[in-house]
Amino acid sequence: MNIAQGVQIVSFGILAAMMIGAALGVVLLSNIVYSAFLLAGVFISIAGMYLLLNADFVATAQVLIYVGAVNVLILFAIMLVNKREDFAPLRNAWVRPTLTAIVSLGLFALLSTMVLATPWVYSTGVTPGNNSIVSIGQHFFSDFLLPFELASVLLLMAMVGAIILARREFLPEQIISPRKEQPVLTLPERPRELITVSGDRTSSLSKDKQAKGNS
Repeated sequence: MNIAQGVQIVSFGILAAMMIGAALGVVLLSNIVYSAFLLAGVFISIAGMYLLLNADFVATAQVLIYVGAVNVLILFAIMLVNKREDFAPLRNAWVRPTLTAIVSLGLFALLSTMVLATPWVYSTGVTPGNNSIVSIGQHFFSDFLLPFELASVLLLMAMVGAIILARREFLPEQIISPRKEQPVLTLPERPRELITVSGDRTSSLSKDKQAKGNS
């Protein structure tokens, strides 16, 4: 980035303060969900550091992979495994929708300005030059295509395994093979012989008591 040295120093100071504050929040906060959100702030601050070092591809990969994939996976794992808590009303609940509306309107204004200010009439072809993103993309889809696809399959397998582990309460305790016949679930019944034997005993006992009473 071709910016003035003073702007670089101020930007570095803001990013460093944001990174340190978010990192302390990750460690010190008791709510693990808030810690995961602050971890995303740490990753975004690191991406800003990469932009100051003219590493545009590394900054983009930092946001896409660490914030968009790893941090979201951590949030899903926390929300699936975390213990249940009783419902409690939030204080100042209007603050969150207000901040969300402000950020959404700001992003909409930024995207609208970019769309209106972009000269779409010109050719969008890639100009030759020392662009790191273009060269890395060419290597990814030519020389390193097979390792790139294998890494994506490995990540897919890890995601499926995480989903299965998160839903372990639905797994049966004993897996019954299809060849074996499933046992029929019946209520235990008392045999008739025992009933007759017990009935004879009770009748004989009652007769003995009557005889003793008569004597």
